[in-house]
Amino acid sequence: MVFLLRRESVAFQIYNSSAVNYGKHDAAMQVYQQAGTERALAMDNRGPVRFTSSGELHPDILESYTRHGFYILTGVMNEAELADLEIDVQDMWERSPVTKDAEVDAQGRPALGHDCHSRNLSWVCPLSDPLGGTAHSNGRHPAKMIEPDAPDGAPKHVLQLVLGSLQFSQACLRAYGHPDLLRVAAGINGDDFVPFNEAVWVKHPRLGGSVAWHQDAFTHWQSPDLDAHAHGFNFMAQLYGSNAANGLWVLPGSHVQGKVDIKAMVEEVGSDRLPDAVPVICAPGDVAICNRQAIHGSFANTSDDMRVTINMGFHRRASVLDVFGGGIHNDPEQYTAERIDHRARLISYGIDARSQRFPKETPYVYQPLADEGYRWNAEAKQNLKNYNLEDLGI
Repeated sequence: MVFLLRRESVAFQIYNSSAVNYGKHDAAMQVYQQAGTERALAMDNRGPVRFTSSGELHPDILESYTRHGFYILTGVMNEAELADLEIDVQDMWERSPVTKDAEVDAQGRPALGHDCHSRNLSWVCPLSDPLGGTAHSNGRHPAKMIEPDAPDGAPKHVLQLVLGSLQFSQACLRAYGHPDLLRVAAGINGDDFVPFNEAVWVKHPRLGGSVAWHQDAFTHWQSPDLDAHAHGFNFMAQLYGSNAANGLWVLPGSHVQGKVDIKAMVEEVGSDRLPDAVPVICAPGDVAICNRQAIHGSFANTSDDMRVTINMGFHRRASVLDVFGGGIHNDPEQYTAERIDHRARLISYGIDARSQRFPKETPYVYQPLADEGYRWNAEAKQNLKNYNLEDLGI
């Protein structure tokens, strides 16, 4: 039987069947999740956004993030913003193809992204690991995760990821212009920070697939200038919160170890349960910062808790200028100054869109494009179509 899980206006399908678990691994997974949660909550890497009297990111936040490779900024998104995001996420899922290869949604309308040239939608078989142990994305997911059996009546595929999300959601665009988050980005990557990419992740209850352990980075591992921030980071804003069952897990400190042999690490442990990893524990409205060099991944979501993550990534300008993209996020090409600035216009659009929705808020001033006069309007909205073909992947 299918029923609806609701939080105010949002509805997502989950499946009322016997409890879904990890089979013979279930008891070990429960112990692992509990121990990981305890370790995560004992760490010194969470708290509200703080700045110095001169407006710079508080050094305690920067130091903790740089040491651990991730940090949880608490209470960033207010209730009005969460409500806006909730409505837009619901709209995106209702407009998504009725099945994986369909051109229409469940109401027979042209499906979300049907006329886009960029890759926008990513599907997964329920509770599966489609990437682990494959050559996908230059083989950066080298070890397979445990795949629990899907519940009775589950669909063949579920939509898990929307890329290029700013063209589909004005609420996501406004979150992209959040002044505190942009100040944090400047504090980590410098005032001339630039975009990476944006996405919305949904881990459906009892259906969401896993993402095998990996490091996002692939360009600067052999660079003499490699440091803790060379490959940028992702903001991960949580609409409903996240926990050990449905959330991301990170191996603290792994972002400074260079390119790690993850397959050998998993084989040594004899399991996908890396013993020192911790889950990213968030309440609704919290925003995690995750270093792209850190080893991270997520398990299949066998719980009744849905996770919705609004993902927004940023780089140092020096890390992408005149660099050739590796072809994971778009076709290989050189990231010229003109190319970078054109992609960065979305920061300006986000700032202006946000100021229209929250006029009493002091907007962030993005210095590299402060004199360009970008404004969010109908023409700008049309200009965003296929923008993620210009993502700056490194």
